[in-house]
Amino acid sequence: MTTIEDSTVDDGGRVWPVTLDNWQDPPVNRWGFAHAEQIVPAAVIRAADPPPAEAASGAATDLAGLLVPLADAEVPLRSFLDVSSTDAFLVRDRTGIRYESYHGVMDRHRRHLLMSVSKSVCALLIGQLVDEGEVALSEVARAYVPELGESAFGTATLQQILDMTVSVDYSEDYHDPASHVQLQDRLAGWRPRLPGDPDTVFDFLASLRTAGPHGRRFQYCSAATDVLAWIAERVTSARYPDLLGERLWRHLAGERDAQITVDRAGFAFANGGMSTTARDLSLIGMLVLDGGTVGGRQLVPAAWIDAIRRGGDPAAVTGTAFSQVHPRGTYRNQWWVTGDDHGSLYGTGIYGQYLWVDPTAQVVIVKFSSLPVATSATWSLAHARAFRRVAETVLAAREPA
Repeated sequence: MTTIEDSTVDDGGRVWPVTLDNWQDPPVNRWGFAHAEQIVPAAVIRAADPPPAEAASGAATDLAGLLVPLADAEVPLRSFLDVSSTDAFLVRDRTGIRYESYHGVMDRHRRHLLMSVSKSVCALLIGQLVDEGEVALSEVARAYVPELGESAFGTATLQQILDMTVSVDYSEDYHDPASHVQLQDRLAGWRPRLPGDPDTVFDFLASLRTAGPHGRRFQYCSAATDVLAWIAERVTSARYPDLLGERLWRHLAGERDAQITVDRAGFAFANGGMSTTARDLSLIGMLVLDGGTVGGRQLVPAAWIDAIRRGGDPAAVTGTAFSQVHPRGTYRNQWWVTGDDHGSLYGTGIYGQYLWVDPTAQVVIVKFSSLPVATSATWSLAHARAFRRVAETVLAAREPA
C-alpha cells in the first residue's frame, strides 16, 4: 500500500491515509476527487491564455431553500445537497451563473474529477472529426487502428462505439476487483497493478473479444471511449489532451486549464480522467445548449448537437437501469438523453458527477459529488427530479410576471 505523500483525510476524528488503493472510496474520495493530479500523473488541457475576465453572474436566484423532491418527501435544496454528498453545485443560464455552492474541500478555483462526464466531452471532439471528414460514422474501428483488428471493437462502426451498442465481453462492475473496469483502472494508474496485467491499455483494448452481434443492445462499456480517443490520436497524429485543448477548451473562455490523468505511456484516460472546475464544466453545457456555438463561432457542428438531442434507439436501452429512471430515454453519442418534455440530456459519472442540460428552461447544472456508492438508480432518479425542479424555478424567475 503506497500512501500519497503528506495526504490524510480526517473523517469525524478518524484520520485516513490517502493511498492508491482507497482514494476512490468513501470517505477518502471527497479529498481524492478534488486532488486527482496529486495521486495519478496528469496532462494539462490548455485554456485560453491569458484567461478571460471573471465569469459574469446572472440575476442571483436564491435556491438554497427551494423545496426539491427526495424519496416521498420534499426537502430544501441545501438539505438535498448535504445528503447527496455534494462537493460543488452550480446553475447557469445565458445571463450567467445563477447559483453556486461549494462543500468540503472544494471552492470555485479547484478542479474536480468528472469521471464519465469525460465521455460526453470526448464525443464533442469526435463530432468535429466527423464533420471534417477525418472519420466516418459507418466505418469500423480497425480501419483507423489496425491493432484493433481481432478485438470486439475492430468490427464495430464508429456510431456503434459512440452509442455503446458494441457487444463485448466486458464487466463494468466498479466494486469487483476481477472486473474489466478495475483492470482498466490499474492500467491507467488509478489502482496498484497486479501480476499478469497487460503491459499497456492498447494491449488491453486489442484483447477484448466479441460477445455477440453489434448494434442491437446497449452495453455500457468504458473501454469504448478509450477506443474513440485512440482513433482520434491516430487520425490526427496528436495526443488526446492536446486535441481537447486546441479544439475545445481554449475556445470556451474558461477560467482554468483542465487536466486529464495519463498512464505510464502518456495515454489519457479518456473515459473518466478529466478534472475541471464547476464553472468551466458549465461552459461545455452552454456549448451544447447553444447548438455547438461559442461567441458566434460554430465550434462543434450543429448537426452533431442535433443528433445527440434527438437521441438514439429506444429499443436498445429497454430493460436497463437507465430506462427505469427515464422510461423514454435513450443514449446517443456518449450522452444520456432523458426523453422528457424539456428535452433534457446529460453526462454523468460514478459517485454523483453530473452535467445536466435543459434546453427548454435554457439552464445548465453542474454537480460534483463524492457519494458512498458508485452507481444507484435511486440516486439517479433523485438527481433528475431535483435538477428538473431547479431548472423550472430558474426559468420561472427569468420570465416576466
